[in-house]
Amino acid sequence: MRRGQNSIGVSLQANPEIDFTNPDALIAALLPAVREAGRVEMAHFRKGVEIEQKADRSPVTVADREAEAVLLTALAGIAPGVQLVAEEDIAAGATHGYARRFFLIDALDGTRLFVRGKPEFSINVAYVDDGRAAFGLIFLPPSERLFVTRSDGGAYEARLPLAGDEAFSALNWKKLQTRAPDRNALVAFNSRSTGGASAHLLAELNVHEARPLGSAMKFCLIAAAEGDLYARFGETCEWDTAAGQAILEAAGGSVTTLDGKPLTYGHFARGFRNPHFVAWGRQPLWRSGDEASPNARGA
Repeated sequence: MRRGQNSIGVSLQANPEIDFTNPDALIAALLPAVREAGRVEMAHFRKGVEIEQKADRSPVTVADREAEAVLLTALAGIAPGVQLVAEEDIAAGATHGYARRFFLIDALDGTRLFVRGKPEFSINVAYVDDGRAAFGLIFLPPSERLFVTRSDGGAYEARLPLAGDEAFSALNWKKLQTRAPDRNALVAFNSRSTGGASAHLLAELNVHEARPLGSAMKFCLIAAAEGDLYARFGETCEWDTAAGQAILEAAGGSVTTLDGKPLTYGHFARGFRNPHFVAWGRQPLWRSGDEASPNARGA
């Protein structure tokens, strides 16, 4: 591999040393790789890809691997020496010991929908500091919507055209704020694969509308005041949720386990698996013990 290229031969400019704990600087340095990963995914999405099966029986494609390679190459240059925990790298056998600070990468969140031709997939990058999701970036390639946490502590959205090369400073940023929940008109987003497991909770909350949706874009839409909650009682891993949690919290929301505690990160011993959780537009409207606790488990 030539210096300045990733494993699929995509040329990436070397990043000068930056303060990667400064969100704006990190976003600016990551944008070329995020855009390139999005281009890779959309090219495969349009022509279709073959599906492989990982050891845990979940699907993976060449698009997952190529996009991850782009992002890992970029992050290795941006934050040398910082641990990179990436979904496909873990699936291929990579192991990681405990680290207080590390990145979580899901280069193609929503692979099942991707291979079915549904435009509900995302690129997720998060930075974790001492168990907390301190930075989040989520890009939705089909719609070119980019969601991030910025240096002022807020959550923002911008359009990132795949065909362009606009830098961070040239994007039109819109600050996000969640909406106050109307208990008579709650809108929930459901996982397409395990949404039924949360039906008990949605009934308790008297949810007005439940919309099935894939990938981490559910966090983004709550942050953008397009919904009120997302309950997940199926299996997820930390790379599925960390970026979305950072963005949602910065917009005024929260992500909690069923006992009302914040979802935390860096659980190396349990293979980065999350407990069941609920993402809220504001503070939790329910916690285990308020009524009979839902105990359904997603497949």
